[in-house]
Amino acid sequence: MAMYVRFQVSKELQDLAYELVEKARDNGKIGKGANEATKHVERGQAKIVVMAEDVSPEEILAHMPILCEEKKIPYTYVPSKEELGVAAGLGVPTTAIAIITPGKDKDAVDNIVKKIAALKKQG
Repeated sequence: MAMYVRFQVSKELQDLAYELVEKARDNGKIGKGANEATKHVERGQAKIVVMAEDVSPEEILAHMPILCEEKKIPYTYVPSKEELGVAAGLGVPTTAIAIITPGKDKDAVDNIVKKIAALKKQG
């Protein structure tokens, strides 16, 4: 497990995260890549951050969980930067996505945030 991965995410939660990114890409607003995601978290604009677990070097995302916790912005993980890039409509792998506006399904973010909180309590 990469050093920045603070909890294990179920397959169901991973699928929800990919779906959330796809919906936000189509109907909302996303920040693509570690730099953009970091900016949106620092400005308090991100609703949730989705990070890939297979990032190398790990230092690229080492700061992200800490920053998210400081700013009280939820975050989660997906296994593949390739799939995250596809979900974001990029056609190239991406390390992280910040969802700024989720699009039509406002409850989707709340839903995934509750599941993440429950996971962290177990951990």
